[in-house]
Amino acid sequence: MSSLAIGALAVVALLVLLFARVPIAAALALTGMAGYVAIDGWKTALDMMGAVPFELASVRANAYAFSVVPLFILMGAVAARAGMSRELYDASNAIFSGFRGALTNATIGACAAFGSICGSSIATAATFSKVAIPEMRRHGYDAGLSAGAVAAAGTLAILIPPSVLLAIYSLVAEQSLSKLFAAALIPGLLLAVLYIATVWLIAHLRPGSAPYVAPMPLRSRVRAMASLWKLAILFFLAVVGIYLGWFSPTEAAAIAAFAAIAIGFTTRTLTFAGLLDALLETVVSTAMLFFIVIGAFIFARFMVLTRIPNELVRVVGEWGLSPFVIVLAVIALYFVLGTFLEEVSTILLTVPVILPLMQSLGYDGVWFGVFVTTMCTIGLISPPVGLTVFVIQAQNPDIPAAAIYRGTLPFLFADFVLVGLLIAFPALALWLPGILKV
Repeated sequence: MSSLAIGALAVVALLVLLFARVPIAAALALTGMAGYVAIDGWKTALDMMGAVPFELASVRANAYAFSVVPLFILMGAVAARAGMSRELYDASNAIFSGFRGALTNATIGACAAFGSICGSSIATAATFSKVAIPEMRRHGYDAGLSAGAVAAAGTLAILIPPSVLLAIYSLVAEQSLSKLFAAALIPGLLLAVLYIATVWLIAHLRPGSAPYVAPMPLRSRVRAMASLWKLAILFFLAVVGIYLGWFSPTEAAAIAAFAAIAIGFTTRTLTFAGLLDALLETVVSTAMLFFIVIGAFIFARFMVLTRIPNELVRVVGEWGLSPFVIVLAVIALYFVLGTFLEEVSTILLTVPVILPLMQSLGYDGVWFGVFVTTMCTIGLISPPVGLTVFVIQAQNPDIPAAAIYRGTLPFLFADFVLVGLLIAFPALALWLPGILKV
């Protein structure tokens, strides 16, 4: 049997294992290992299985870059336990107060701001599910719209820098994390604006779903917005410091994480118990991610051995398909994968195969990182397995999952608008990195 045929069978086997609910890390490692055995025998396969984890942890493999992931997770976990999410929601509400749909837009603004110090969509959605949904429902907002808005706005955290998902993409695709952060900033803010415009449209078409709430007094607005100093410091250290040349991405993540802890203790909003909880969450999340990364690298080594990425590029060239048709096919692929895979698995599974194809068509690797991350925001709220929807439904069991999915549909349309804009105007992602010369 040829290497290509073995590779195709391995992909089918991987999908079967995923549908059978085998953990993604184990499914990737098992199929990669079995494929290696089929092509090169047991000795080579066992050598590869031992080499991949060692190389990922080796200084020679620049393992130092991997430390950015747990550090950004720690910063977000500490910020959540230090009450910054509540402060951001109050500050965002102060900005939008007095407009119809203000509480929903305040949720979107707060999620976008929290995403700039968190980087995890699941953590953002879970945090604001507790903060924003009760407040919206207390003022008579539609339950489906309230939950759907939080589910959609939570996805902003994986696009607005610093993003854990972009950090993982940079490692897999061997792209500059500084460029990826710069490239994602404008699309991330644009998506937040599209979400706000979506809420405005819903509020005017269905006024009963988003009742008018009296504006906050000026003094309350100023007091609420004053708390944004914490966000400003953390964002400056985690992102701006990189482009000023003060820190590398890993140094910025470490300094920002330490600053979050210092701010929490200084303002007495963080306890030692809260810090221990944040550290435990960081360890568990990092271990889970790194097991998936190891499995994905094993599977990627196998894919390289089969030469499937090279053959895919050759076949597409022979068929003479236009780049636009291929991009539409890639969009369809990511949309389908997003319905049953979480975003990290999607990135690790597809990038080694799809990125060479996109680069052969002239697309930039940094642009593709923003594009695929945007597609992952769609997968996070798409049925039947929208992870942010499940997180919110678990915390609000009285809101049916079907109602939450209906609430996310208008925001899905906004996501696809951004995808279209990225394809039509690649400069949305590439202009800022070019200006900053990172």
